[in-house]
Amino acid sequence: MSASLTPTDPAILALLRGSFGATGLPLPFVQEIFLLECHVAGTSHVDLDAIEPRLQPGELFRFLREPENPHDELAILILTEAGEKLGYVPRAKNEVLARLMDGGKLVFAKLEAKEWVNAWLKLDVRVYLRDY
Repeated sequence: MSASLTPTDPAILALLRGSFGATGLPLPFVQEIFLLECHVAGTSHVDLDAIEPRLQPGELFRFLREPENPHDELAILILTEAGEKLGYVPRAKNEVLARLMDGGKLVFAKLEAKEWVNAWLKLDVRVYLRDY
């Protein structure tokens, strides 16, 4: 085993911060469970020119349920850690994720890849459930 320290991503630490009970003791078991891959829908409706250079593979994205969304009652907004809107989980893939979130589960994404396709920023993400 190496004696050197491994750098830790502050975004992952922020997610894991909730892994401790009220006493400050670690909860018995925390695991990230991979659920699915998808693209971020609706990026063409958001001005991402200023945000895109800062988006890096592995970056964590937060999910926010929008049950009052007039277009989709199962809508899940995708945000950067700073709260900047990126788009949505595609409608074809949001039902189970929405039900998990409505049940109190923490679901989030990590940026897998990004690519400009003409004026459209394609963001591919991997979606995870934090189980503890």
